[in-house]
Amino acid sequence: MTAELIVPAPAGSAPAGRAGRRHKPATPWRLLPVVPAIVLLLIFLAGPVVWSFYGSFTNASLTGVNAQNPAWIGFDNYLRLFSDPVFPLSLGLTVVFVLASAIIGQNFLGLGIALLMNRAHRFVAGVVGTCVVAAWVLPEIVAAFVAYAYFSQDGTLNQLLNALGMTGPNWLYSFPMLAIVLANVWRGTAFSMMVYRAALNDVPIEITEAAMIDGAGGAKRLFLITIPMIRSSITTNLMLITLQTLSVFTLVWVMTAGGPGNQSTILPVMAFQEAFRFSDIGYGTAIATVMLLIGAVFSIVYIRALRPSKG
Repeated sequence: MTAELIVPAPAGSAPAGRAGRRHKPATPWRLLPVVPAIVLLLIFLAGPVVWSFYGSFTNASLTGVNAQNPAWIGFDNYLRLFSDPVFPLSLGLTVVFVLASAIIGQNFLGLGIALLMNRAHRFVAGVVGTCVVAAWVLPEIVAAFVAYAYFSQDGTLNQLLNALGMTGPNWLYSFPMLAIVLANVWRGTAFSMMVYRAALNDVPIEITEAAMIDGAGGAKRLFLITIPMIRSSITTNLMLITLQTLSVFTLVWVMTAGGPGNQSTILPVMAFQEAFRFSDIGYGTAIATVMLLIGAVFSIVYIRALRPSKG
């Protein structure tokens, strides 16, 4: 029997069976299957965005001469917007609305409910999940009328307060932003709850049990183990609910229509009023373009946060 000398291959060298294989350069034919998706995105996503951006530089209107033959007016709409006293108020109300109802309300409440449901009995978790999701699956117009009926002068909330011997204010008139923030939290928390329930199910139970054996309490396990392990889910959820809340219109319009005065006129409501109530499409489109830029800034921040840390 003869002994064979086996010479180990150099580190990093390809296996013998793959030595002759090379990656083929990408050809246009390999991109053919994604062409329909690209075309649809260009037509139904990029197209309206570009056309809206162009329209913000015109004096387009719903009525009159400008409705048929809008003219290019350059940055006049934007100069008018930044000199409009309602715009900084509307921008500030939008920031408050997004911060209070999405980043704080929906995000933290959704995480809290998800954590409690992970510890609760299956029946209790099912009942709580059904109640929370019920508000989310309602059509937005239906949810808006339900919220209006709850916060109105003779609504459900004041009826409950009257039964306790207290007199409630007209919430939609005295505290309009509080009412729409609570209504948006009620309607949108289910999305965050479902995202976090899925994320928490992916946390290895062995790590949590090891931390319990080492004496880590519930708060330490939450902040040192659970939250770092679901960081990407938190960032993704924040990005989605922020963009969703920036575009909320029906809920606010049905409950307060931006009033009283301009006390709840967030940017979507202001854009609608200028474009369709006052028939100034170009000016309303300029407001919508500003909203688009704000959403893009939020998206860039969240996408950068989703990048894996180096080292």
